[in-house]
Amino acid sequence: MKRFHVHLHVADLNRSVAFYAQLFGLPPTRLEADYAKWMLDDPRVNFAISTRGEAAGVNHFGFQTETGEELAELKAQSARAELALVNEGEAACCYARSEKHWIMDPSGLPWEFFHTLGDIPVFGESPPVATSGCCAPAATAPVSPPKSSCC
Repeated sequence: MKRFHVHLHVADLNRSVAFYAQLFGLPPTRLEADYAKWMLDDPRVNFAISTRGEAAGVNHFGFQTETGEELAELKAQSARAELALVNEGEAACCYARSEKHWIMDPSGLPWEFFHTLGDIPVFGESPPVATSGCCAPAATAPVSPPKSSCC
């Protein structure tokens, strides 16, 4: 079963951890000096925040898979849909070692599809290639502003 993933940049990690701990009713699953993550079961969300990046806001969305087979299915689905796919392979980012690939939505928002292989003690063992801020690849198309102020 997949788990939805959201990663936000925050300006103040301590204040944000306090806010989200209250919102979710529990402390983070992982807390570091520049990063926090909640592995929520209801709804199934991997919600991460970090101070890495430029401005506060969404860094990327994605799906975390429980198996390598699920990840392969997502990769095949992206290929069938002829989505521009960046295959990162095995990567070390966000205090984890993962197998992953990325796609961009039409507005330039990155989507990460990954299967976690294990924890690592540092944010990333090597800097990711072609990224902006955290682990997300740089947008390949300009991001257009929203056409209305409504949801």
